[in-house]
Amino acid sequence: MGSLARALEAFLTQHGLALPTDQAQRLAAGRRRCRIDAIPLPLRTPVQAFAESMPRARECARKAGTLPRTDSTIETALAIVRDLARFLTGTRNKQDWALTDVHDVEAFRAAMTKARQRGLIVLRQYFRFARSHKIVLIDPTLGVKAKGPSGFSGTTVAVDQQRQLFRRWTTTDAHPHEALLGILVLLHAASSSEVRLLRLDDLDPTNGTIRLGKRPHPVPMRPVSWSTLQRWLAHRANWGTDNPYVIVTRITKTSQPPPGPLQHPTPNPAEHPTCRPGEHPRSHSARHGPRRRHDLPRRSRRRRSARAAQGERTGVRHCVTGTMSR
Repeated sequence: MGSLARALEAFLTQHGLALPTDQAQRLAAGRRRCRIDAIPLPLRTPVQAFAESMPRARECARKAGTLPRTDSTIETALAIVRDLARFLTGTRNKQDWALTDVHDVEAFRAAMTKARQRGLIVLRQYFRFARSHKIVLIDPTLGVKAKGPSGFSGTTVAVDQQRQLFRRWTTTDAHPHEALLGILVLLHAASSSEVRLLRLDDLDPTNGTIRLGKRPHPVPMRPVSWSTLQRWLAHRANWGTDNPYVIVTRITKTSQPPPGPLQHPTPNPAEHPTCRPGEHPRSHSARHGPRRRHDLPRRSRRRRSARAAQGERTGVRHCVTGTMSR
């Protein structure tokens, strides 16, 4: 389904002129099927039963009013179990889940390059399911402990640089989109998902508070934060969009879903983080010229796709760091 079809579907369903399609559910089922088919055949059947149990548990959570698993959470869990099954058959030469022991789990976690704590959580869920269904006799994850720092371990910004950013975002020099994103991160420790999922009905002008993500209490806004938010809402009102989310892009202004991973705009070519001195950033937007994707050489398209994929993984804090690196 293309972007025009999704925008048309969102408009028709919002105004009660059509029923929503099951396109997202069918795509999610296909992604789950791809992960299950990649599991070696001797270990595939229990994982398939585990995959079928997670959507049922999600429906029970919805009925009970608790937080249900999203499609991405289920797909990540299946990917971790798939990698463990490949590791057991390819490295440990084991063709049955009942032969898995604690040493196999520890060796698999040592081979993981990232998300080791998340991987252990998923493996505990899977082996609890396997033990309850008599697939294994002993849970091999019982004696495994998650080691490593539990707090934020990314790159931080020095205090002097934070002051410089604060002065930039509290003046009219910065774009309202960049200013709102930066102020929410700098003063209120907002994450990328909290900013992207912030809705208009989460704003409380009477008390000067907003609701961020799953935080139990409304977040009180400072006067400079509230003025930055009002500046962005004034800029947003010129677009005439019906999107219920505060952050709106050129892609989501005609539809209802939240925006993708955020990146602050850099309207000044001299401040572009990927620019060499004296070089104009290559972009196909109207702000930087009339060039389009098909006008660029094939090598440039590949480089652009690689930069876009890298940018989607950076997150809000890396955007702040990227601003300071200039």
